[in-house]
Amino acid sequence: MAQTYRRPALIDEALAFGGPIIVFDRVHLSFDEKVILRNVSFTLQTGHTKVFLGASGAGKSTILRLTLGLLKPDAGRIFVNGERIDDMEEEQLMNVRNDLGMVFQEGALFDSLTVRENVGYKLYEELNWPVEKADVRVAEVLGFIGLGEYIDRMPSELSGGQRRRVAIARAMAAKPRILLYDEPTTGLDPITATTVDEEIVKLRDLEGVSSVLVTHQLRDAFYVAEHTASRRNGELDFERADRHKANEAEFIMLKEGGIAFEGSAEELRAAAARDSYINAFLS
Repeated sequence: MAQTYRRPALIDEALAFGGPIIVFDRVHLSFDEKVILRNVSFTLQTGHTKVFLGASGAGKSTILRLTLGLLKPDAGRIFVNGERIDDMEEEQLMNVRNDLGMVFQEGALFDSLTVRENVGYKLYEELNWPVEKADVRVAEVLGFIGLGEYIDRMPSELSGGQRRRVAIARAMAAKPRILLYDEPTTGLDPITATTVDEEIVKLRDLEGVSSVLVTHQLRDAFYVAEHTASRRNGELDFERADRHKANEAEFIMLKEGGIAFEGSAEELRAAAARDSYINAFLS
């Protein structure tokens, strides 16, 4: 049975120093007669991960568009970095979006631009960074994702997994504190998808990035939730997260516009035993 996730002190929490980096408070959205989201409330803590699951059309990608201010809710309130954004004008939203990076499904690179130009696009074209400063940052983020030697290649010269990783580099170039991922591993084989999952984990654990992951790929969702990245003697290491760390990643299952489940990976597996909708999805 779907539950109502209403936290009485949600707004006070959103506006408090050190409060959640994203807050949805009783958000409702309809297109004509079709309800897309119904009374949706949740928080994302700084440096944590929120994973959205659900059937096609359940409202997962709508969450990302609302967070970016590309859609306005019919009711409810949305806070990003302590600022209420659902009633902001476009000019105000541009400042909010400077702290948001978006990784689109399929990567969405510009085919006519090199890897350098794709990764640095926002720095060059929108933020007007000096070319020398932008080039240093582009080289830095490509090095972080292990593709520094591909800086002058065209997207057509990259594999599918490399293109997704370049898209992540582009999203992180301006040093946003929040990254939004919309089906980042769709169409990739499991081994290649894991390289993308590892970049998401690295950014969260080594850079302190807060993550919202929309996916229908359960393998990738559980990998991101239950693994951690660290550097030991200069070497990058991925390992299974302990229970405390794994619980920092929360799953939200959407059903018919509402929240059918919210909790950790461990709690999600346990819920499948008593909830036919969750069991069918995980199967």
